[in-house]
Amino acid sequence: MSEIYDIGYRHYDGPRLGGGHAARALTVHSLRGVFGLGRTARSKIMPFALGVVMLLPAVVSIALMALAKQRGIPYSGFAVMMQAVVAIFLASQAPTVVAPDLRHRVLPLYLSRPITVGQYVAAKVCAMTAAVFLIIAVPLVLMFVGELLVDLDEPLPTKEFVGSLVMALALSLLLSAFGLAIASFTPRRGLGVASVIAVYLLTSAAVPILYATFESTGDESGAAWAWLLNPFWLADSVQSWLFGTPPHSIEGGYPSGPASALILVVLIAAALAALALRYRKAAAR
Repeated sequence: MSEIYDIGYRHYDGPRLGGGHAARALTVHSLRGVFGLGRTARSKIMPFALGVVMLLPAVVSIALMALAKQRGIPYSGFAVMMQAVVAIFLASQAPTVVAPDLRHRVLPLYLSRPITVGQYVAAKVCAMTAAVFLIIAVPLVLMFVGELLVDLDEPLPTKEFVGSLVMALALSLLLSAFGLAIASFTPRRGLGVASVIAVYLLTSAAVPILYATFESTGDESGAAWAWLLNPFWLADSVQSWLFGTPPHSIEGGYPSGPASALILVVLIAAALAALALRYRKAAAR
């Protein structure tokens, strides 16, 4: 004889906020996860340690302005000079944004609610972009505030500072889109970390080789284009074109005109498309 038990399930009678609210909640949750908030203490070590490393040059630059009355690291070149730290941050944290959902196969649960694949991907990209932007922008803002307080005799480089923030945002979007796309192809965090850092090392190593090859053949134009293989120098070339800042490549000089900006946009769109296709395939399983 069967019996019916009341286990306390009740219908939800509250407001239904829709997919937009769910996407924003997922963005905040993912951003907190990047910095280890709400997770174990071990999860916080890497992101905050790298954040401190990013702040050290800003502190040294402020001290130089206060004691020697001259600027240290230029705003426009900060991201390029600190690219290794930013790349390590991206490689270590991008898999934490995408790998758990793939490994535990919870993506169908997200999509069973009023949130689409596009909203899910946008939430993840926005969270990672905000995280990368923060570790670049906070030292820049700190240096700018320090220069305001020190009050150097030189004019305040407000245009260069604004350009550096715009570059930081564009660079963060490019890195995040590619980093998440690469990391999403494996549910294992360790493999995701290795894949992202391997791609960065490959592009960084290819640039001087190609540059030397083109230069040895007398192809100066090809040598200049070789710099754009590295995402940091690609963003720096866009900054140089938009804000007139000096190039920070080792040899100096980028292709002139809006071509680098077009390449940047195309690469971001391609990475976002690859990420969306990856998650459409994962959701269909």
